[in-house]
Amino acid sequence: MLSGCMARTVVTRNDDPNHLAQNEAIKNQVLHIAKTGDWLVVRGYHLADNLVSNATGIPISHVGVVNMRALTVVEAEGQGIHLSSVDEFIDKSFRLLIIRPRWRTEANADTAWRNAEKLVGNSYDFLGTIGFNYPQKYYCSELAIEIYKDWYSGKEKFPQVIKPGELYLYGDVLYDSLPRDEM
Repeated sequence: MLSGCMARTVVTRNDDPNHLAQNEAIKNQVLHIAKTGDWLVVRGYHLADNLVSNATGIPISHVGVVNMRALTVVEAEGQGIHLSSVDEFIDKSFRLLIIRPRWRTEANADTAWRNAEKLVGNSYDFLGTIGFNYPQKYYCSELAIEIYKDWYSGKEKFPQVIKPGELYLYGDVLYDSLPRDEM
């Protein structure tokens, strides 16, 4: 009975033509819709993605911040905060949402991106994922929120742990790659 309320327990990657076609369709939407500073929020294939999705009960597991001019993504993973290409990021994603953060404007998007880029090389905040946050360490959704701190209204109330699957609470979902019949 509980399995109907939980996220899909394991998502495995299949390198068949359908996966490649899905990647191309998602990339076309990203190129058409996303802007620098937007969040690419995904359900990934990695073991850690399965863990996050099952621990939170939400079928979303990871987020990166996109730069549409350079077609790069800043993301926080176990090896630390690093840059990936948009293609690499999409390739490791079963499902992708484009979320425009509520604080993002045309005037601050480049600064928000630079805030993200400055964090490249920092360590991953493993303990932050259970509520023990350490300065200069970030997990993925913590990083996504952090880069916009200069534009908070002061009314924001963030939980101790910010789940990737709850980032829609802090922005607008502009695209979801999951087919309507699977929602």
